[in-house]
Amino acid sequence: MNNLIRPLILLLLCTFLTTSCVTKKQVAAMKSDYDRQLELANKQLGESGESLNDYMNRLAKCNDKLSQKENDNRTISSTLKLREEQIQDLKGQLADSKSLRDKQLTQVGDLTVLSQSANQNIKETLSQLEKKDKYIRLIQDAKTKADSINLALAFNLKSVLKDGIEDQDVEIKVDKTVVFVNLSDKMVFQSGSSNITPRAQEVLSKIAQIVKSRPDVDVMVEGYTDNVPIKTSCVEDNWDLSVKRATSVVRVLQKNYGVDPNKLIAAGRSEYNMLASNDTAEGRLMNRRTRIIILPKLNQYYDLLNPTNMPK
Repeated sequence: MNNLIRPLILLLLCTFLTTSCVTKKQVAAMKSDYDRQLELANKQLGESGESLNDYMNRLAKCNDKLSQKENDNRTISSTLKLREEQIQDLKGQLADSKSLRDKQLTQVGDLTVLSQSANQNIKETLSQLEKKDKYIRLIQDAKTKADSINLALAFNLKSVLKDGIEDQDVEIKVDKTVVFVNLSDKMVFQSGSSNITPRAQEVLSKIAQIVKSRPDVDVMVEGYTDNVPIKTSCVEDNWDLSVKRATSVVRVLQKNYGVDPNKLIAAGRSEYNMLASNDTAEGRLMNRRTRIIILPKLNQYYDLLNPTNMPK
């Protein structure tokens, strides 16, 4: 812009000189004044440019801070949303726990085979349901005690049956309030019969040791078969075979190893309650099994629920 103004002014001066009688001295003075004003204008223009750059830098910094604040706000919003979702999830878990507790209480009330003292314990317990917190602590204490008893029992069984565990014919596990001992068909019985093998006699003798040392438990023996039909002179069908096998195990525990028959229960499950599909030989082998269930006596369970034992 300065390059355009300066020639224009010089042109005007020349025109003025040719059309007037202005002296050279006056022209020089006017040019000097023009140069000073031009220098001042350039200086002011430079200062304005610097001010403009400073304002632009400050504006950029403000925009950066604004962007950071917006990012922070988005992060806070996301965190709050996550916390709200977690709170809702915890509320759902709490509702599920309360529903499960109510179902358990209903199941306790629906039990039909109770002794007179057990019935009385349940009635007294239900009558104190307004003391929910104390009742819940009672249930938790009972469950903890039962879990501890079962874990100790399972440990003892695994200790005496460690040889059987290694050949994978014996499986011991804790499920809810009972201990299961699963025995494979090939180890316990001769094929298609209820005759017990010598190997099974050894395992049953060790199980009997544990059972006899625990007067607070009952023993249920369940027999299982595959779905291949059977009918012989001694066996009517799979139902008959499963019951005969359970009865054979019970007899051995009683007669050979001195287990109190009042603690023994024999049950046949036939081809039902399968562990695997009967469509393959491997699946049928898994389904042919004997299960020994060691469970606490019912009266002991109800003693744990006795309201008079409720923590104060």
